[in-house]
Amino acid sequence: MRPARALAVLITAILPLAACGSGGPSEAGGVTLTITANAISGGKNAATADWTEDWLIPKFEQAQKAKGRDVRVLFQPNGVDDEQYKTKIALDLRSGAGADVIDLDGIWVGEFAQAGYVKPLAETAGPEVERWEGWSRIPQAVQGLGIFDGRKYGLPQGTDGRVLFYNKTLFAKAGLPADWQPKSWQEIIQAGQALKKAGVPTPLQINAGTAMGEATSMQGVLPLLAGTGSEILSGGKWAGDTQAVKDVLDFYRQVYTGGLGDPRLQQEAQGRDKSFQRFAEGEIGVLLEGDYFWRAVVEPKAGVAPMPDRDEVVGYALIPAKEPGSGVRGQDFVSMSGGAVRALNPNAENPGLAWELLSFMHSAEATKESLAGEARITSRTDVNDEVLSGDPLLGFISEKVLPITAYRPGLAVYPQVSTALQEATAAVVSGQGVEEAAAAYRGKLERIVGGAANVAG
Repeated sequence: MRPARALAVLITAILPLAACGSGGPSEAGGVTLTITANAISGGKNAATADWTEDWLIPKFEQAQKAKGRDVRVLFQPNGVDDEQYKTKIALDLRSGAGADVIDLDGIWVGEFAQAGYVKPLAETAGPEVERWEGWSRIPQAVQGLGIFDGRKYGLPQGTDGRVLFYNKTLFAKAGLPADWQPKSWQEIIQAGQALKKAGVPTPLQINAGTAMGEATSMQGVLPLLAGTGSEILSGGKWAGDTQAVKDVLDFYRQVYTGGLGDPRLQQEAQGRDKSFQRFAEGEIGVLLEGDYFWRAVVEPKAGVAPMPDRDEVVGYALIPAKEPGSGVRGQDFVSMSGGAVRALNPNAENPGLAWELLSFMHSAEATKESLAGEARITSRTDVNDEVLSGDPLLGFISEKVLPITAYRPGLAVYPQVSTALQEATAAVVSGQGVEEAAAAYRGKLERIVGGAANVAG
């Protein structure tokens, strides 16, 4: 289904929602700008709503007043399911209404762009966009979160990154170094074999199968695929039964038919949560996960599976390419990231002023203030250098991972492609041959994306 049609179907499936007009003259003769996000004080993403209403709006209005401008900013909060929010935003934009500055999940950017609901920032707001000081503070790879077909549609907000976490105590038992940094997939396999020989119950945990859902794609297939120099969508074609996809599936084969991973764990409904607990209990040697694992799962005091000795026991390493230099962009190491962006409404009555608001929201001062004292990864290196200095892993993500990361394609059909990838890994984990699993995946992919002409391999 084409993105514009997919969004249209989604929109007409619900009752029409009241849409507020984009920024224009206020009753007092000045200008009113509007911001919307899926955030509401006391509810969903409350911190974002509170920052917007209590700090951002007063600060921006004050700055505009100092320039002799009468500008009022209104926040349109939401606290609903993400798909419901997405539908409301699409409806607003299709009807020529909506807020001037709009929060979007990064994975929606391509879909909204192809549907014509958002336009490149410079096309909406003019040449001032490219002169913004913030571009030099956002790594090119992170800018990719808001880029579609080579053009900038949004400013990236916070992001994350994937690494290999490992247990230093188990590594010492297996004779592996405490500062482990594999340089190839083979070195990961070799570490797994050493851990197995040392009696570690589950040497390697690489998410696989459909029970893990999108975690299989983001913490497994896609970073591995990036390590072959390929991406799931390139040049307008989706990766089918390519050699790169087969290499990824063969890596899964080595892990799960070689006794280095637990196939049953990949099939359980709560398998990912169990993998967290087992890592915390010292039963898993290496686990590929995002920084969420460090700050929310094994966090010593409030984690889901707290490790009081986390900082001493848990190590982390970059995900290597299949071989040195074989990753995307010729990289030795790779990662995957997610996150949100803020875009401009192409129907804004005052696009230049709307850009001033958007760029102010992403200034170093505003970005730092939005953290409310928490250590979280932002898109800006200058802010990260300051606020992450006390957290070694988050600092590592900011310094080492963000410059080499990649993002999922922001198209409506991607979730179905992701499921097909998950099914292919499940087949291999269950013992099916790589060639057979790759061929079955290609057949599904062709049906999903509209035929063989849209598939590489």
